[in-house]
Amino acid sequence: MHTYDTVTEAVNGLKTRGYSIDFNREYDCLTCQAPLLALQPNEFEITEVHRFEGNSDPADEAVIYAIESKHGEKGILVDGFGPSSDTASEAMIKKLAVRH
Repeated sequence: MHTYDTVTEAVNGLKTRGYSIDFNREYDCLTCQAPLLALQPNEFEITEVHRFEGNSDPADEAVIYAIESKHGEKGILVDGFGPSSDTASEAMIKKLAVRH
């Protein structure tokens, strides 16, 4: 498992290891524009999680997910701590839950 000190370092490190797609979290799936993808929770696995806590500003808190689809596409999702139930389906909340 790799460790990183900053969000930027994590994103750059993952990209050098082949996680080249930038995913966005939607209500019930992950999407990206290029290549055009929409992955349901059962279509991807989280291979790494890197959590960053801001020392003084909660806005600096983030989770970086390394994602791999069942078809081999690899990418990154940068998200705030724990998806809100207002903005994510139950399946997405369970999939993205950060386990300690």
